[in-house]
Amino acid sequence: MAQLPQDNTKLNLAPKRFNMWIFIFTSFMFFAALTSAFIVYSGSKGHALNVILPKAFMFSTAAIILSSSTVYMATQAAKGLQFAKQRLYLWLTLALGIIFFVIQIYGWYVLAFRMNVYFINPNASQSFIYVFSGMHLLHILAGLVLIIVSLVGTYRKTPQVINLFRMEMGSIFWHFVDIIWIYLYVFLLLNQN
Repeated sequence: MAQLPQDNTKLNLAPKRFNMWIFIFTSFMFFAALTSAFIVYSGSKGHALNVILPKAFMFSTAAIILSSSTVYMATQAAKGLQFAKQRLYLWLTLALGIIFFVIQIYGWYVLAFRMNVYFINPNASQSFIYVFSGMHLLHILAGLVLIIVSLVGTYRKTPQVINLFRMEMGSIFWHFVDIIWIYLYVFLLLNQN
């Protein structure tokens, strides 16, 4: 007797979900290590940050907080089988993510060319601004890839179980990078002087 093929889609997604959580945990530990390194360096050398953060970082923070709302709405639309709304909110999330990225790069421009705070300088505490934001931008790029994969899937009529999985993973990761940026931004604000 021939066996019917079983739908193992949900079973195949469980390891991917676990891998995402491992990646988020290791990324969290990475940023915790970076901030710890900053504290140790600035405390032992007596080097304060001695720089006021560019206002661009405040605007980029607003953009990424707003993008967390749009990715949440995209996830809710996906759960409600409202694919047109899902696409709209994913496009908005993608646009806000790109805006965040561009504003961050502009913040680097302000730091380097208007404030004379360079990546390599005698006060390595200031270099941490570039390290924190640069490593975070790499995570933003990964998040944008996840958003794009989810968006493309909505146009290809991906099975709903895969669509929801992609939205869940993309949403979790996007909220994570949002929280990490807020943490880094507040950390830098508290250590400006």
